[in-house]
Amino acid sequence: MAHKDFVTLHDWTPAEMGDLLDLSARIKARPQEFRRALDGLALGLYFEKPSTRTRVSFEVGIFELGGTGLYLSPRDLQIGRGETIADTARVLSRYLGGIMARTFGHEVVTELARWASIPVINGLTDKLHPCQALTDYFTLREKKGKLSGLKLCYVGDGNNMCHSLAFGAAKVGVHFTAACPEGYLPDPALLEQAREDGRETGAVIEVVTDPVEGVKGADAVYTDVWASMGQEEEREKRLRDFQGFQVNLELFSRAKDDAIFMHCLPAHHGEEVTEEVCEHERSVIFDQAENRLHCQKAVMVTLMGKK
Repeated sequence: MAHKDFVTLHDWTPAEMGDLLDLSARIKARPQEFRRALDGLALGLYFEKPSTRTRVSFEVGIFELGGTGLYLSPRDLQIGRGETIADTARVLSRYLGGIMARTFGHEVVTELARWASIPVINGLTDKLHPCQALTDYFTLREKKGKLSGLKLCYVGDGNNMCHSLAFGAAKVGVHFTAACPEGYLPDPALLEQAREDGRETGAVIEVVTDPVEGVKGADAVYTDVWASMGQEEEREKRLRDFQGFQVNLELFSRAKDDAIFMHCLPAHHGEEVTEEVCEHERSVIFDQAENRLHCQKAVMVTLMGKK
């Protein structure tokens, strides 16, 4: 199946996810072979939310593939002055080879994908973060040599990262456990979709409210910030509600002896994770950050390259 867009891992089959992971590995190992892959193409980078990793990795990635990245904020486009997303998508389709969008509302990305005739890549929404999850499973495979049968425990808020990790686990056969406090559980409808997807690969998707139970037997322990962008007003309440869900050395030690620590970054040291765990010899957080570049290049080549 040929895909126009990369909006959610739910849309991609296990075989297609495997192809993306394999292509990411080839691009990382031999980047020089892909320097003309998107020669002359431009990628529009639409940001409602600021970013370090997403912006830099996409701009560098499209450049290293022979193309050009154009940074676009709401102030740069007429969306901020009332032009519809449908009209914007169709206009941009006449100029660009693809659009990457990092937005608050998920419907902005789905609406762009609906109306654009060029590929649309979800760079993050409040609902999903598929580029990061693809990168995470690439990194996990790189470190462990396989994916099927591994256990990844996500500790924290049942947010966009949690949702996309669940979808990714379903595609690659990973046992995924989300350990979240009551009131912050992942979206049950999305979990049900992930469980349905996981039937093909034998993946287990589960939710618990005890982080100690969650990390038991885990090959990887993952966390994310407790208050994402747009949730700053809830920060103090969240700091109280997430007590006991910090990934510290004691919790990390409950996982397997060779478990790795993962975080999508930015990390709030001393909140969702301690400095000792971030700097642990089995922390792979900066490998994850680097791999965003290689995996997103694979997505761009797959969607925007010559068919």
